[in-house]
Amino acid sequence: MYLPPVTKALLIALAVAYLAQMLAPEAAILYFALWPLGEYPVGTGSDGLPLSVGFLPWQILSYGLLHGSFGHLFFNALAIYMFGGSLEQTWGSRRFLSYFLVCVAGAGLIQLVVVTSGITGQGVYPTIGASGGVFGLLLAYGMLFPNRQVMLLIPPIPMKARTFVIVFGAIELLMGVFNTASGIAHFAHLGGMLFGWLMIRYWRGQPPFRPRGPRAVR
Repeated sequence: MYLPPVTKALLIALAVAYLAQMLAPEAAILYFALWPLGEYPVGTGSDGLPLSVGFLPWQILSYGLLHGSFGHLFFNALAIYMFGGSLEQTWGSRRFLSYFLVCVAGAGLIQLVVVTSGITGQGVYPTIGASGGVFGLLLAYGMLFPNRQVMLLIPPIPMKARTFVIVFGAIELLMGVFNTASGIAHFAHLGGMLFGWLMIRYWRGQPPFRPRGPRAVR
């Protein structure tokens, strides 16, 4: 399968970041994971002074490069491979990259609100993973190619892309509301889908945005 340049670059970036994370796991989590607003003590530095971490501006994107395990990385990379190429070929590389980054950042913003507010009851914890961007890609694929067949891996059930997106969105909402599968950022996933939906609506000039002219964008 032909991979357009941005899709290929994203996969390479995830692989390189995972290798760097394996070499320096503590530094990766402390400085590049997405931490809630505020400062949180995590121990003592090499100079003997108290070490604390908290939100830093670049974390709103850098957290998407880190992953908790090889399986976490594999399934996110697989989704980018499966859906990213078709979207990039349809939109072009620049628009596709903009969309993915907005979904990652949007998911991070939602996660910041959720974790900082403590409404999940899980305490303070850092967030990592490109899943918010991946769920944005799933939404876009379902909107642009609603009738294409998508095959689930577990269980191996074929379904239309539109149905796939609706089912996964509903599952994430229910799991987020009822706080199931602790350790999974369900609201970040939904945030990626929300910001992706808003961006597509903006490009199309659909409510809540004003029309952008006679040219329609898929």
